[in-house]
Amino acid sequence: YLDLVFDMHVLPQELLPYAVFFAKAMTKLGTATEDYVKLSRRIDSKTGGVYATDYTLARHDSDRSEALFLVRGKSTVEQAPALLDILRDILLTTDLDQQARFRQVVLETKARLEAGLVPSGHSYVNSRLRAQFSEAGWVEEMLGGIDYLYFVRRLAQEVEIDWPGVREKLEAVRALVINRDTLRANVTLDADNWQALQPQFGAFAATLPAQPSSGVDWARGAVTPNQGLAIPAQVNYVGKGGSLYDVGYTYHGSINVITNLVRTSWLWDTIRAQGGAYGAFCRFGKQSGVWTYLSYRDPNLTGTLANYDGTAAFLRDYDLSDDELTKSIIGAIGSMDGHQLPDAKGFSAFTRHLAGITDAERQQTRDDILGTTQAHIRAFADVLDAFNTRANVVVMGSGDALRAANQEAGGDWLAVEKVM
Repeated sequence: YLDLVFDMHVLPQELLPYAVFFAKAMTKLGTATEDYVKLSRRIDSKTGGVYATDYTLARHDSDRSEALFLVRGKSTVEQAPALLDILRDILLTTDLDQQARFRQVVLETKARLEAGLVPSGHSYVNSRLRAQFSEAGWVEEMLGGIDYLYFVRRLAQEVEIDWPGVREKLEAVRALVINRDTLRANVTLDADNWQALQPQFGAFAATLPAQPSSGVDWARGAVTPNQGLAIPAQVNYVGKGGSLYDVGYTYHGSINVITNLVRTSWLWDTIRAQGGAYGAFCRFGKQSGVWTYLSYRDPNLTGTLANYDGTAAFLRDYDLSDDELTKSIIGAIGSMDGHQLPDAKGFSAFTRHLAGITDAERQQTRDDILGTTQAHIRAFADVLDAFNTRANVVVMGSGDALRAANQEAGGDWLAVEKVM
């Protein structure tokens, strides 16, 4: 199992979303010597799959994200040379002068994103929220959220109006991103076979161009605190989020138990069972410090936000039984140390390395989880009290529902934008 990452911080901001389409082009347009069909047959016959995508990680020790161009492939050990040959060909010789094929890729992407708005509304809301609080969240929004959808719509027009300009931008992405000097790699296999593969991998890496690079600082722009995303839907996706670190929270592993408890008790009871939503969640990112509440297919809006704010009082007053606490602890440990197959184990270790997460930190989190008490849970209520006053809101729903929420608040509380 082979993972290659290149630094995308070398890209000017305007080229960043084009990197997603260069990634798609690598396996969908063909190369200098093979059309798309021949390349696909070669990949299928020699490997267990090859693909490229963007991948972003937050770092707790830096405001700067790990914004990465990721290429993944897998094969038997015997076919590893063939896998490396394929990777070299698509990295260096992808045929970017395929307007008709590229147009099809763009239009398929646009259709898939628009079709996913209703079934995945909570994910888009979460992305918009996280974009306000960290560079990693902002990059993920630019490359996979509502802002990415807006870019894809513009790109669909650009392909028709100025294809040479689009091709030039894709070529620029390749020239900047595919750089041996920024390459980091992960190989998951047994030690004996790694000894045989290592010189082959070294020879492969030597074929990649090397050039000095310097990081580009991206301008994230001003934050709109409370946003309404209008789509034609009869339900809402209600989100509220903010940085716990900004309100003075210091990370402790008990938060993993608390999120499990809040999700399976308070949010389930108030938003799903009583409120009629199909789902309700809370999420926390240790690296970014961002805490978000999300609801799924929710008939309510302001009532759901009130229930989010009620979480602090719930934690402060709830008389948690030993059995309930044990279940939440087991759930937290299960989420952290769930069973993984070898490829997932290798990739997880790689991403922890990239994000600067040490084994000692992970063990401390386990110890914190296992030592969680009622006192930790009640103390977290104070953190959420501070969070409630500073968190931002993003709601996806119908224009009528968003306007009604603004009228109820007595003004343009939500800045509404029409998505569809």
